[in-house]
Amino acid sequence: MWSAARSIALRPGDRSRLESWIASKSTPQSIAQRARIVLLAAQGQPNNAIAKELGITRMTVLDWRRRYVTDGADALAEIKASTRGGGLPALPDAKVQAIIDATLHSKPSNATHWSCRSMAKAQRVSSATVQRIWEAHGLKPHRVRTFKLSTDPHFREKLTDVVGVYLNPPDKAVVLCVDEKSQIQALDRTQPGLPLKRGRCGTLTHDYKRHGTASLFAALNVAEGTIIGQCYGRHRHQEFLRFLKRLEAAYPDDLELHLILDNYGTHTYPTVRTWLAARPRFVLHFTPTSSSWLNLIERWFRELSDKQLRRGIFRSVAELTAAIREFIARYNRNPKPFVWTASANAILKKVRRCKATIETLH
Repeated sequence: MWSAARSIALRPGDRSRLESWIASKSTPQSIAQRARIVLLAAQGQPNNAIAKELGITRMTVLDWRRRYVTDGADALAEIKASTRGGGLPALPDAKVQAIIDATLHSKPSNATHWSCRSMAKAQRVSSATVQRIWEAHGLKPHRVRTFKLSTDPHFREKLTDVVGVYLNPPDKAVVLCVDEKSQIQALDRTQPGLPLKRGRCGTLTHDYKRHGTASLFAALNVAEGTIIGQCYGRHRHQEFLRFLKRLEAAYPDDLELHLILDNYGTHTYPTVRTWLAARPRFVLHFTPTSSSWLNLIERWFRELSDKQLRRGIFRSVAELTAAIREFIARYNRNPKPFVWTASANAILKKVRRCKATIETLH
């Protein structure tokens, strides 16, 4: 438990000034961070809590608390002048703002995004100047994150159901995250790669030979972190039904089995529904469409891909499936459960914020 820290008494007018710095897109990130430190300290937040929330050290928090108490808000806005290049004059504020606006609201005519050189040429400054401005304002035009918002009309209900199972699992029941990793290719490289050595990474040829595919059906025990997996040659409702029968045999009859699944057609095939109807201890929880991130088995599939499949060399499907079985066996000897922490309300709030941003932009 963190001990309480003495709250900072803000000078008249400083609260609105600090909040305006944080809200302004033209404020350098370093200054906005200092303003956040002081505002949190004014609320009486402990120094360790402020450091954890902002991702900085406790000494940084103490330093800027002290500077504000001693010299006021003006001390927070000081930026050390660079001595590089023999003390070149600072770039005018109007030019800095022009570079920021161009980065945020325009694109070059011959590319999808700005680079330091293309922006420098367009604004008639050096590429180093552009790089320093982008770094100070947290701008990274070369990076992009992908996303997809679910259009499922029952998104809220399904989300609440699945997250509720994670955060408040039912008594005398086993929660299993179930999914298929289909079309795993048995790939063999056309030439041997070079081994890792000092000053050089290991290598793999970019071309390969295909030796067939396998589909992995897997179930993650949320409480224990263990995996039940089975490879099949095809990916149909028949294979899914065989895997369900394996799950049925793996757990005592007096335990309910709560399965978290996506909306793939094999999971709701008439034959599968008939089989499940005769076994009420199977309780299904479906994730919303386009929301595979809600199924924790996807996190384990990433472990499998990163540590076994991506660099693996398999000369046959038999070698591939044997490697997958061996990986599962090793993983189950020292399982580490994935712990879900996000509440449904927090996720819904983030989705609403994203939708509002998209609607504003379009």
